[in-house]
Amino acid sequence: MHMEKNTDIERRLERVELLIGETEEHADPAMRRQIQEIVRGLLDYYGAGLERILDLAEQGGGSDLLQSIAKDELVSSLLMLHGLHPINLPTRVEQALDSVRPYLQSHGGEVELVDASDGAVQLRLHGSCHGCPSSAITMKTKIEQAIYEAAPDVTRVDVEEPANGATAMSTGAFVPLATLTHANGA
Repeated sequence: MHMEKNTDIERRLERVELLIGETEEHADPAMRRQIQEIVRGLLDYYGAGLERILDLAEQGGGSDLLQSIAKDELVSSLLMLHGLHPINLPTRVEQALDSVRPYLQSHGGEVELVDASDGAVQLRLHGSCHGCPSSAITMKTKIEQAIYEAAPDVTRVDVEEPANGATAMSTGAFVPLATLTHANGA
C-alpha cells in the first residue's frame, strides 16, 4: 500500500509540474502573478502547519520522534521544501559521507566536508585508489550519489582534489520537486 501511495504522489507531482509549465507558457502575466500568489499562500499555510507539528512533536516526543519524522522520505521532503528539516544540512551531508567512507577507505581514499550551506557542498578528497585510473571519478560519483540521497535539497557539490593542485569538479542543477519526495529511490 505504501508503494501505491508513493506512485500516486509522484503522478500528482508530475501533473502539478506540467500544469505549472503550461501556466507559464499560456497565462497572461497578471494571471501568472495571481496563480503564483495562490501557490505561495498555500505553501506558507502548509509550512506553518508543518512547523507547528514539529514543535508539538518535539514537546511530546523529544528528539527520537523528530528523528523518526526526519527519516520518512515523504515527510522529510516536505520539511526540506519549507526549510524545516530537523537535521541541518551539514549533519545530513556528514551522515552521507559516513555511509561511503568505508568504500573510499577500501580504495585508499578519504573525503572531508569543507562547507555545507545554502544548498552548496564543498568537499576535499584525499588519497586515491591504488593504480585505478578512474578512481577520482568513481569516488566522486559514489559521494555525490550518497549526498543527493541524504540531502536532495543540495543544489551544488564542489569536489577539490589536492592531488591535482586545486582542481575542482562542480555539479549543480535545479532539483525538481518530485525528486524531493523519493530521494532514496522509493
